[in-house]
Amino acid sequence: MEKFQPVLLKVWQEACRHIEIGELTKNIAPMLLHDIPMDQLLIREIEISDGHILTRAKGFQDSQHIQCVRQNDCSKNSIKKILKWCSQGKALYRSRESGLENHFKDILPDKLQRDIILGPIGRPNEGKGVLVLIAAQDQKFNSRHLALTQELLYPFSVARENDRRLNELAVLKNAAEAENVSLLRRLGREKITDVIVGSDSGLRMVMERIRLVSPLDVPVLILGETGTGKELIARALHDRSSRSAGSFIRVNCGAIPAELIDSQLFGHEKGAFTGATETRKGWFERADGGTLFLDEIGELSAAAQVRLLRILQDGWLERVGGQKTIHVDVRIIAATHRDLTVNVAENKFREDLWYRIAVFPIRLPALRERREDISVFATYLAERAAKRFGLYLVMPTPEQINLLSTYDWPGNVRELAAVIDRAAILGNGSCLEIAKSLGQTEKPFSLPSEGILLNDPSNNVPEIIPLDDAVREYIKKVLVKTKGRVEGIDGAAALLKVNPSTLRAKMIKLKIDGQEFRLKRRTSKY
Repeated sequence: MEKFQPVLLKVWQEACRHIEIGELTKNIAPMLLHDIPMDQLLIREIEISDGHILTRAKGFQDSQHIQCVRQNDCSKNSIKKILKWCSQGKALYRSRESGLENHFKDILPDKLQRDIILGPIGRPNEGKGVLVLIAAQDQKFNSRHLALTQELLYPFSVARENDRRLNELAVLKNAAEAENVSLLRRLGREKITDVIVGSDSGLRMVMERIRLVSPLDVPVLILGETGTGKELIARALHDRSSRSAGSFIRVNCGAIPAELIDSQLFGHEKGAFTGATETRKGWFERADGGTLFLDEIGELSAAAQVRLLRILQDGWLERVGGQKTIHVDVRIIAATHRDLTVNVAENKFREDLWYRIAVFPIRLPALRERREDISVFATYLAERAAKRFGLYLVMPTPEQINLLSTYDWPGNVRELAAVIDRAAILGNGSCLEIAKSLGQTEKPFSLPSEGILLNDPSNNVPEIIPLDDAVREYIKKVLVKTKGRVEGIDGAAALLKVNPSTLRAKMIKLKIDGQEFRLKRRTSKY
C-alpha cells in the first residue's frame, strides 16, 4: 500500500475534483502509465435487466490495435457468473497465454490477445461495474500491477457511485421541470411565482407593509374579506423573508374538525387514540425553519388556542399522547375574514392570543375599494383563462370594463376570476361574454347581510329567513343535485365556485351531514 501512495494520492485528488466518471477516467489514465504499461482503460457497466454490458468510460482514445467495445449482449448464465465474481471484490489477472473463462470474454473486445486485469467496482456485494486494464502491445502485467489495480478499485467505486447519483439527480430535475411546465400550463402562468396584481396601485400600501415586516421574524395577521387574496399575501411575506428556503405550509383551521385539530397541528404519538397506528408529525414540526400560514384562525377551538399560545410564547409543543417536549422554529402568519376584536369581546377568542398574533396586522382592501385595479385584473385573468382553456386570447372591451366596475364584487377577486373564466368559456375564443357571465352570478352573490329573500312562486310577500338557514338549504339543494359529491368537475364546490375545503368547513358549521346525500346516491341505483 505504501509503495503506491504517490499515485493513489493523485487518483483520489482527481476523484474529488470530478464527479462525472467519463472525465475522471480520461484524466486518471495518463497518471497510471508510469506504473502500469497499459494501452486501454475501460469502465464497463453490467445491465442486468436487459443482458447488456456497456462501456461507461474510457481512459484513452481507441488505439490502432484495439477497437473500443461499446456494447455486448450477454447470456443470463454469463451475467450470473460475472456478478458472483464481482461480489468477491478481488481483481483478476490473466496473461495472453493462460486465456480467460468464456463468461469474461463478453467484457473484452473481440479476438484480444493481450494481458488483461479485471476488477469489480461498486458497493460491497453489489458490484455491477468492471474496471478493465488492457496491456500495451508486447507488454506484460505482473503481480505488482495486480496489487495496484486492487487499490484502485475503491476510488473508482466511489467515482462510479457519485456519477450514478449525479445521473439520478439529473433525471429527477428533468422530471420536476417537466412537471412545473405542465402545472404552469394548467394554471395559465409563465412563472411559478404568484402575480400580485395592483401592487403599484390599489395594494400599494399593503406592499409597503409587506416590505417593512418581511425581514422581521414576527407574527403577522392578515385581515380581509373572502377572496381578497390573503394566501397570496402570506406567500409574498414568506418569499421575501429569511425563511424563503424553508417550507410554506397552509392550514385551513376552519376545515379541520375540532376533535382532530390538535393532532393535525401538533402531531400525535402511536396509540394516542383509536386509529393512531403510527407516530405523525404535525404541521408545526413540518414547517420547522419555515412559515406556517393559519388561514381562518378565528375557527380554532378554545383548547387549540391555548396550545397555540404556548408555542408562540416559547416555541415548545407536545404531540398528542406524548410526554416529550419538542422545540420548533416557525413563523406564524394568520388570516381571518372575521372581526376578532368582536370575538374577543364575546369570549370566543382568547385575548392573550389576539395580542400575540396581531403584532403586525395587514388589512387587505376589498375589490370595491380598489376599483382602479379591475381593468388590470380583467386583462390578466382573460390572458390566464385563454391559456388554461386553450382559447384565442380576447381582451375585455372598455364597455365591459365599465360593466365590471359598476358591480360591488362581494366575492372579491375570487368572484371576478370565476366571472372572467365563465365569460371566456361562453365566448369560446371569439369574445368575452361578460354580461351573460355577470347575469348568472349577480343574484347568488348579492345576499343581504341580515337575511335572504326567498320569492314565493305565487308572487306573495316574500318570506325573510336568517342567512345561515338560507345558506344551509341552498347547500343541501346543491348536494342533492350532485348526489353528495363535493369535489370534482361536477361536485358541489365547483358549482358554487368555492374551494372544497371551504365548503366542507361551511357544512360542518351549518351541521350538514354529507353522508346523508351519499347514501341517497347509492340507494338511487336500485
